[in-house]
Amino acid sequence: MSHKIPIETSARHVHLTKEDFEKLYGEGAELTFEKPLSQPGQFLAKERVTVTGPGGSFENMAVLGPFRKESQVEVSMTDCRTLGVESFIRQSGHTKGTPGCTLTGPKGSVELDHGVIVAKRHIHMTPSDAIRLNVKDNDEVFILTKSYGRGVIFADVVVRVDRNFKLAMHVDTDEANAFASDEETFGVIIRLFEDSSFNIDEWIDDVLDGINR
Repeated sequence: MSHKIPIETSARHVHLTKEDFEKLYGEGAELTFEKPLSQPGQFLAKERVTVTGPGGSFENMAVLGPFRKESQVEVSMTDCRTLGVESFIRQSGHTKGTPGCTLTGPKGSVELDHGVIVAKRHIHMTPSDAIRLNVKDNDEVFILTKSYGRGVIFADVVVRVDRNFKLAMHVDTDEANAFASDEETFGVIIRLFEDSSFNIDEWIDDVLDGINR
């Protein structure tokens, strides 16, 4: 039974509410399907928006469907520097206290007072995947990547379990550029500590204090 976890790169993109989309594209406008994404029901739309922060902007940013309950902009930490906003690493949908930005479309603009996040690296999986991999929803795990000469261990990878998900780990462009791989990009969960809740910050503190686990 395979324990391979496919790794996919999630480039900068925008999720929109129906209301915000209509402000950008006109009353009654709908997202136009372009191609499916790996997660069931999710798709890339043909529409694009410009995202502007106090330091810069990105034109033609991808819009993903379907509509969400809250508009959200997902970028990398490098992108945050370009936009001129502070980077907040958050799970999708956890946007309270994050920076805002301006969204611009062909029919208008939207001012978001929050919603710009750097997505916390995560793994989508079904309940059966979780049983097979011996993890549960919201666990944080270590992932060792398959690579040639630049393999890395990703810490603090959050597990997200839902029966509608398809097994895949998502990283942003900064993270993807950190390791080199062949055509099949995947990782495996590794157990570095008996206590599954042990986190990387505690490990670093232990090393600095001369404690070897």
